[in-house]
Amino acid sequence: MELFSIDFLGKPLRGEASMAGWQQIYWDNHLVSQLDANAERGHESSHQFELLKGDERLACKVDLTLHWQPFSLEVRVMLNDQLYSTTTRTEKDIERQQPTRPPKAERRFSLIGLVSLGMKALKSAKLIKVVLASASLAAYSWLFSFQFALALLACLIFHEYGHVKAMKYFGMKTKGIYLVPLLGGLALSDEKINTRWQDVVISIMGPMFGFILSLLLTLVYLLTGEAFFAGLAVFNALLNLFNLLPILPLDGGHILKSISFSMNSVAGIVLCSAAVGAGVLLSYSLGLTLFGFLLIMGMLEIVLEWRGRHASHLLPLDRYGQIVSSVWYVALVAGLVAIIAFFANTGDELLRLPLLILGT
Repeated sequence: MELFSIDFLGKPLRGEASMAGWQQIYWDNHLVSQLDANAERGHESSHQFELLKGDERLACKVDLTLHWQPFSLEVRVMLNDQLYSTTTRTEKDIERQQPTRPPKAERRFSLIGLVSLGMKALKSAKLIKVVLASASLAAYSWLFSFQFALALLACLIFHEYGHVKAMKYFGMKTKGIYLVPLLGGLALSDEKINTRWQDVVISIMGPMFGFILSLLLTLVYLLTGEAFFAGLAVFNALLNLFNLLPILPLDGGHILKSISFSMNSVAGIVLCSAAVGAGVLLSYSLGLTLFGFLLIMGMLEIVLEWRGRHASHLLPLDRYGQIVSSVWYVALVAGLVAIIAFFANTGDELLRLPLLILGT
């Protein structure tokens, strides 16, 4: 990942590094110094190199004091044994930066990813949004009623708006919300995230907005007794719970991956696996067979990718971020399950359907 980019002799001096220990220094996009991967390297490192300016040879030195968790960086640049400049950076600086060389997107086949790619290719045509929204309305009207389909689309938009708000909080430019028939919606941005914390917050805010909406709909149902609001509340809760499944590219997959990939030691993945195991046991004890099975599948995928986590350009979560993300995720899942269970106990067969789906 890119650590810093500062002006040096009229040209950009850029540093990149990874948690595996490798470091590279570029001047005007030319590699001038490199330290090989070394997981045992301490917080202090030094790069020495020479630059030619006309016929003059300049002795340059870049000293780094780097802490990954929590992230902090101090850079000291020396020129001919004289201090040239110093700078410090924190996680907030990393969140707001636009990398000089944007990271390559992961090549992963997924239906949602293909739809997202198609949306980006057609993002200039606003008509596409209208066509997709109309197709979604028709699909949900066929499954339910026209009124319920309209309300369900409003729930999907509210969910995606949670993602958009999180993107804007981090200063990212958004491309809007696209509704995909029978698959939900997409909130698109051309900008790349730089930290695992951004990934967690952007991913979880969609289901969080959905949970808040289900609570409001539940309150309206309790005040009015209208079954319409009950059905909307419980099915909206089911959709957002599905999004929290630990399977990529769903929101839950991004959250669990960011948490587990931020843990440096083998104990980290063991702890994450133990937590998922406890979730599986709880799911089966509550009769949520489908949820437990998908937990296992999601965890297997993350374990297979865990060895390559240090190659990621994303700044990892610190211990505080890992704890907050885990508690937030578990509490949100518990809240959505509680809403589904509440309506399942009303005696209405249709309102019991989401719980039956989870127990399949």
